Amino acid sequence: MSRMLNVARLLLAAAAIVAISYQFATLNSEVPAFSPANFFSFFTIQTNLFAIAMLGLVVIVRPSERSVLFDGVRGAVTLYITITGVVFALLLAGLQESLDTHIAWVDFTVHKLMPAVLVVDWLLDPPRHRLSLKTGLVWLLYPLAYLVYTLIRGDRVGWYPYPFLDVSRHGYGQVLLNCAVMLVGFVAASCAFVAAGNWRAARRS
Repeated sequence: MSRMLNVARLLLAAAAIVAISYQFATLNSEVPAFSPANFFSFFTIQTNLFAIAMLGLVVIVRPSERSVLFDGVRGAVTLYITITGVVFALLLAGLQESLDTHIAWVDFTVHKLMPAVLVVDWLLDPPRHRLSLKTGLVWLLYPLAYLVYTLIRGDRVGWYPYPFLDVSRHGYGQVLLNCAVMLVGFVAASCAFVAAGNWRAARRS
């Protein structure tokens, strides 16, 4: 079971690498104003890169060798890629052209496949250590840092990766309100992942 799971992890990580690389190469060759900095400023791209790395790490690091820190980081990555999938489904579906994810199989891989893969992996091979709700709240530091980075960079370069973060269109008040509403969902999701991981770990024990 573990060998088959590891093979699946590596194959899926490779698929995501191919998807992101193909998207980058296609945009670079077809879009005159393509910006690599903008490309890697998408939450989708960043979280998919995290997910790829984590799928590799869970293959390399055997379950008996996984520390509390390892489980915590893995849970964080699972949360982030899930946020990518859920936010896309609820707020961004249909905007693929403007988000430069109009290549259908790439869109499927980064917005649907990888989020599902990480969640299933978290449940099939749960954390070895019990995680606290405090750990789940610490996971939210990265989305917060991403927001700060996006707003500062957006003000300087005049570009925002997502419509709901576009200050030039909505103003800071509306953007911050959007983020506050999303934060409630992120907190709930974080607590749910901690609970699910602890529940699955207890059942395995």
